[in-house]
Amino acid sequence: MNKCKKWLLSTVAAILIFLILSAAAVAAVDPFFQYHAPLADFPYLVDNQLTQNPGMAKHLEYDSVILGSSMTVNFDTRWFEELMGLHAVKLNYSGAYPKDQANIMDIIFDSGHEVKSVFLGVDVTTYTGGVEETKYPIPEYLYDDNYLNDVQYLLNKDVLLNYVLRPLADPDRTDLATVYQSWWTDEYYNIQWVMHNYEPPERVEEETPADAYIESTDRNLRTNLCPYIEQNPDTVFHIFFPPYSILYWNDVAQENHMEATMQEYAYIARTLLAYDNVRVYYFPNQEGIVTDLNNYADYTHYHRDINRYMTECFADGNCEVNSAEEMEQVLDETRDMIERFDFETLFSVEY
Repeated sequence: MNKCKKWLLSTVAAILIFLILSAAAVAAVDPFFQYHAPLADFPYLVDNQLTQNPGMAKHLEYDSVILGSSMTVNFDTRWFEELMGLHAVKLNYSGAYPKDQANIMDIIFDSGHEVKSVFLGVDVTTYTGGVEETKYPIPEYLYDDNYLNDVQYLLNKDVLLNYVLRPLADPDRTDLATVYQSWWTDEYYNIQWVMHNYEPPERVEEETPADAYIESTDRNLRTNLCPYIEQNPDTVFHIFFPPYSILYWNDVAQENHMEATMQEYAYIARTLLAYDNVRVYYFPNQEGIVTDLNNYADYTHYHRDINRYMTECFADGNCEVNSAEEMEQVLDETRDMIERFDFETLFSVEY
């Protein structure tokens, strides 16, 4: 019995020591940045927006943030330093809904940072959903201030193996200036690749009412965006509409919600332009970009050169919309571009 008891006690002690050392290693390295900024000499792997964005919002050094969906992943934060003197950090979420943006803005504006600018890409399709809807379930223990539930982080096998031990074995520190950039390399940005993978939707005969999206869009604006604008009057919110390709507009036409989509764009712009600390940029009417499918890797995702162009516009004011009247003008330009585009020829070619 004594031998069994000693063996049991030794085993329990060994397990406890292992758990303590594992938790200590995770806390010391802190690969999700929950407790401190990155260590200067550790090769951090940053590849998980859901788990690593909250810590970066808390503990990285920055004065500006880039938010949005995969439409924003190819921004390089060094461009914002070069063109506007801003020290920006990317905290985007692929497929982000408005609630995803609100969740990270809660942390950003509670972090103690003096935030000069927020650059937020608005995807109108996501503003038609529920105000509490997120793209993926969030790990609440990384988004709250309750240290008791951090055991899910500190004693997490995947965190220890993939974010503490693996980087030590194969060091390749993530460049935070280009973090989360898309996997598509330059050869994927061409019309042949895009058209080969594009499947047009079925034609919808009944037209969506022009005001169909306004109510849900208004709820999302009032719940997930406008409060942050109102509560942070010294922060400039640069709100921009990304330039999806002409194939996106083919989808809109086929699904018969063109005017409803245009009215949603107009409503968002009108609502946000009422604030003195908001600037609005509209890129869908940039015909040289939108109609050239060599700029894209699929029907919406564009090359990083387009992200560079948008950054230059933020700096010099090009493509900025200053009034509801100007917004109606750029929407008319978009309608005209779509009407003039030769879809028949595009779809008649073998790719």
